[in-house]
Amino acid sequence: MDLSEFWLSEAQFERLRPMLPDKVRGVARVDDRRVISGIIHVVKSGGRWVDAPACYGPRKTLYNRFVRWAEKGIWQELFVTLAAAGGPPAEVLIDSTHMKAHRSAGGGKGGRSARRSGSAGAAATASSTRSPTAKAGRSASC
Repeated sequence: MDLSEFWLSEAQFERLRPMLPDKVRGVARVDDRRVISGIIHVVKSGGRWVDAPACYGPRKTLYNRFVRWAEKGIWQELFVTLAAAGGPPAEVLIDSTHMKAHRSAGGGKGGRSARRSGSAGAAATASSTRSPTAKAGRSASC
């Protein structure tokens, strides 16, 4: 992986390293700097985890690490530490921009589908009744 693809410089990552979990269980851990760069890429671009470039490591690793660190409060600790470090506002800006889409924006089959009523006697009874004034006709005063 080319170092220019990292979102964090070596100096920036060294400031974060002490706050990151260091216990490794099972398989050898994917490089934290690489994974954080992948997470930043996905969050900043607003894309899906599966669309993350392969150079940042397995997409499942990016997602799992993001979720686990969020549950443990690691992201919150990182943001608080970086904000307290000071520096020009452009360097400590934490953006909370996000986009919401309507539930129908996800695609799927369009159109209306006929559905049966769930009540037991629904098929036997009329769904509406006639107005009693329809038979009476118009009054002479109209």
